[in-house]
Amino acid sequence: MAVHPIDYRYGSKEMRSIWDEKNKLQKLLDVEAALARAHAKLGNIPEESARVISERASTEWVKPERVKEIEAEIHHDIMAVVKALSEVCGEHGKYVHLGATSNDIIDTANALLIKESLELIERYLKELRDILMKLAEEHKYTVCIGRTHGQHAVPTTYGMKFAIWLDEVQRHLDRLAEIKERVLVGKMRGAVGTAASFGEKALEIERLVMEDLGLKPALITNQLVPRDLYAELMMFLALVASTLDKIGLEIRNLQRTEILEVSEPFGKRQVGSSTMPHKRNPIRTEKVCGLARVIYSNVIPALLNNPLWHERDLTNSSVERVILPETFVLLDEMLRVTISVLKGLEFFPENIKRNLYLTKNLIMAEPLMLKLTEKGMGRQEAHELVRQLAMRAFKEGRDFLDVVKESEEIMKYLSDEDLASLRPENYIGVAPQIVDNVIASVRSKIEKEGQ
Repeated sequence: MAVHPIDYRYGSKEMRSIWDEKNKLQKLLDVEAALARAHAKLGNIPEESARVISERASTEWVKPERVKEIEAEIHHDIMAVVKALSEVCGEHGKYVHLGATSNDIIDTANALLIKESLELIERYLKELRDILMKLAEEHKYTVCIGRTHGQHAVPTTYGMKFAIWLDEVQRHLDRLAEIKERVLVGKMRGAVGTAASFGEKALEIERLVMEDLGLKPALITNQLVPRDLYAELMMFLALVASTLDKIGLEIRNLQRTEILEVSEPFGKRQVGSSTMPHKRNPIRTEKVCGLARVIYSNVIPALLNNPLWHERDLTNSSVERVILPETFVLLDEMLRVTISVLKGLEFFPENIKRNLYLTKNLIMAEPLMLKLTEKGMGRQEAHELVRQLAMRAFKEGRDFLDVVKESEEIMKYLSDEDLASLRPENYIGVAPQIVDNVIASVRSKIEKEGQ
């Protein structure tokens, strides 16, 4: 029976299948087979032996159950794989794992698993990017109240909200392209990284293995591929999680009953509460925000895995068995849920407008101050005068502009036309142009991707 929720509750079947026991074993076997082929190309072992090893380096031949049996006896996971593969290769088995140490196989296999996982993450990020670009374009002129410190500030647009997230997602795609260049590396360097066990043709053996597997060789290693690379990977995944956390948090806040400007989709038969039938809880975005906390916490162990004793110790191994699959599967879940929420995001235009005018035009204090300075009043004088009137309007519960009209000191600077222009819809600056610039920048990068 499954214990961890990533086995039965979170993540797509596609992502879980990458990190399942059978696929991980297959990747280890793939590396062993590539090593045998490299040896054969250089004349170190018979071509027939490389052919047999390659044919039988499969979970159809090497059963996970048999590997576990051997490991239970010898207490060494990679040697158990080597012995199980050697068994099914008969006389050719004597050439399995020639010159290699365990982490030559483990780290190179990890790179293959990470490569598959990042391809899936990249696909989700591009889908998320497309959705955000569409929403930014559609809501470029949807004026809403901007909030700072949780308080009404000045107007903004929903297009701005979506474009900010869009720009951030594009940066993740940019980062991902860079990270793949550094992280997708393997090694065939032996026990401490000198490759002495591979002889004079060591670097050629490594080159052939990595070329065969679609990876690059690490420039230098000890027994491990440097773990700053894994830490960078984990920090990247956590950074993506933080963007999804940001999106989820904003939607949850905007869905609050007293705000209710947008809402995550709610199914016709969906139940919001076991006791309160009226509830429409933002459970999807709450899940996204919650899972982000787990991913953040996995960054610290990845950082601690970088400093190890001398040329290596084993303290990183158990940690990576947990944090790599867990983080990828949970991020997969977060991405898919966020995409689903944004695809079905529900808008409440009447509430957006209601909230825009909720403070009875107090949010027009800044444009009024700027209008006064434009007409000749000093900036600091204008700020203090407008502040006093704003506090008065708030205390008396009156419309700010009505209070302003009663101020002779202000009205000697302003015309009725000036006062009439002080509407929230008129104070969004160049927000539409900013959104257009973001969309144009992203589209340009999409075009380059297609080249």
